[in-house]
Amino acid sequence: MRLDNFDLNLLVAFEVLLEERSVTRAAQRLNVTQSAMSASLKRLRGSFQDEILILHGKKMIPTQHALTLAPEVSITLMRLKTLIATGTGFDPATSKRRFQINASDYITTVLLVPLIEHLQVEAPGVRLNLSLPSSQSAARLEAGETDLLLTPDEFLDSDHPTELLFEEKHVVVGSKGNPALSGPMSIERFLKCGHVAVRISNQDTFVETILKKLAPERRIEVAAQSFIQVPWLLRGTNRLAVMHERLAKVTQPIFDLAVVEVPYELPLMREMMQHHISKTRDTGLSWLREKIVRLAQQS
Repeated sequence: MRLDNFDLNLLVAFEVLLEERSVTRAAQRLNVTQSAMSASLKRLRGSFQDEILILHGKKMIPTQHALTLAPEVSITLMRLKTLIATGTGFDPATSKRRFQINASDYITTVLLVPLIEHLQVEAPGVRLNLSLPSSQSAARLEAGETDLLLTPDEFLDSDHPTELLFEEKHVVVGSKGNPALSGPMSIERFLKCGHVAVRISNQDTFVETILKKLAPERRIEVAAQSFIQVPWLLRGTNRLAVMHERLAKVTQPIFDLAVVEVPYELPLMREMMQHHISKTRDTGLSWLREKIVRLAQQS
C-alpha cells in the first residue's frame, strides 16, 4: 500500500466502524450516507488486505488484525489532530472547538460551571463535553479521547504533564436541624450518627479511603454515586457526610445545611489537571488550561 494513495480520512472511518461495529451507526455518527460508509469499509478492506469486520448472524465482529490495528490507529489520529491544532492559530472568540474533559460532579460544580460562564462571553463557540471519572479515565487520556483529566493526584498517570489547581480541605456537613451539629464536632458525636458515603464507579473517593482507616466503625446508612447527591440525602435527616469545603459552601444555602470541622486530622486533597504529553503545544488546549488554572486560583 502506497501512503500517497491512501486517504487518511479512512482512519477515522476505521476507528468509528470498530467502535460501533455497525455500518449504519458509523454512518450516522460521521454524518454520511450508509452507502458512503460501506464504500469506506470496502476501501479499508482493500488497503489493509483484511475483512476488518465480518458479519456473524446479525452482528459485525472485528477481525483479529483489525483489533491489533485499532490502538495504533487511535494513536495516529490523536497525533494528527494535535499536529493540526498546533499548526493553526486559536482564536477563542471565533473557535468552534469542542474539548473533552473528564471531571467529577464536584469539580464540575465548583470550577467548570464558572468556567462555562466565562466561555459564554470570551469563547461563545467553544463547547465542552464532560464525562465522569471511571476506571477507564487514565486509559481514555492515554488514547487521546480526553483532552483534560481533572482529578486528585493519586489518580494521575505519571507519564503525562500535570498542574496543581488547588488544595481542598474536607468538612462535616449535615442538616441544620441535626442535633449533632449544635456544637463542636467530636469523634463520639461523629460516630454516633449515620453517614452518607460516596463511591464513584465502585471506587472509593479520596476522603472515603482515608475515613475507612481513621473511622472503620462509622455507620454508613446511604452509599451515593456522586457528591452532588449528598445534600439531598442529608436534608431533614440526622445523617452526616464528609465532603469538599468548596462544594459544601455552594450547596449550604440551597439545602439549609450546617458545616463544621472534621474531628480527625485529614490531609488536604490536591486537585490536579492532566493532559496528554503530545498535546503540550496545542494552542487551544493551552489557552483552556490557563483559563482553568486562573479560575481555580480564584475559587
